[in-house]
Amino acid sequence: MSQSTAHILIVDDHRDIRESLARYLTKNNMRTTVAESAAAARKALRNSSIDLVVLDIMMPGEDGLSLCRHLVETNQAPVILLTAMAEDTDRVVGLEIGADDYVTKPFNPRELLARIRAVLRRATSVPRERDPIDTEKLAFNGWVLDTARRELIDPEDVSVPLSSGEFQLLLAFLKRPRVVLSREQLLDLTSGRSLGVFDRSIDNQVSRLRRKIEIDPKNPELIKTVWGGGYTFTGEVKEVTA
Repeated sequence: MSQSTAHILIVDDHRDIRESLARYLTKNNMRTTVAESAAAARKALRNSSIDLVVLDIMMPGEDGLSLCRHLVETNQAPVILLTAMAEDTDRVVGLEIGADDYVTKPFNPRELLARIRAVLRRATSVPRERDPIDTEKLAFNGWVLDTARRELIDPEDVSVPLSSGEFQLLLAFLKRPRVVLSREQLLDLTSGRSLGVFDRSIDNQVSRLRRKIEIDPKNPELIKTVWGGGYTFTGEVKEVTA
């Protein structure tokens, strides 16, 4: 799948937003499907192969946060949330449950297109730097990350779902253990974009990742905060060859 042929599902209860965005993305050589509700979106996801979901938070019936949680748990497709200016809490919750990015309404279609492309890059490509470990599986503290299958296995041999952003973040840490990585470096490695003044996306992703791999997320032992520096991964990383 190339970005120019990506299939985008647009979920918004406002018809004019759905249709205008679909027209714009189609003009930029992307395939689109529109849905006016979470129920319609679930049907579209069952019937089509979707590469990314643009999802409005505020919808009647099942809201966007509920659908986003389902998409993250089932690892169906990356999610970009559409939020209103006054929805700061919902936006933060959306990022915490696994959304890959967000755009605030009213939005510039060019900005949304740029964010779609960035998320697709993050979901389908490896970091641009040459990685020091060339392997398909990385083990740490009883966990195993299968990079080919994009699957995380816990010490009890249970698969733990990761959003595309969480996968790329964990991969960046495992490729560079015991190296202090700034937020700017992590954002570049995971999404290929620069850090904005109020951008908390990396902090939110680190928080979500800690809840999945740390025994006590409030007192993390694997992903340490380096005050004034960023984050570092302290676990012992090994290649799995068998």
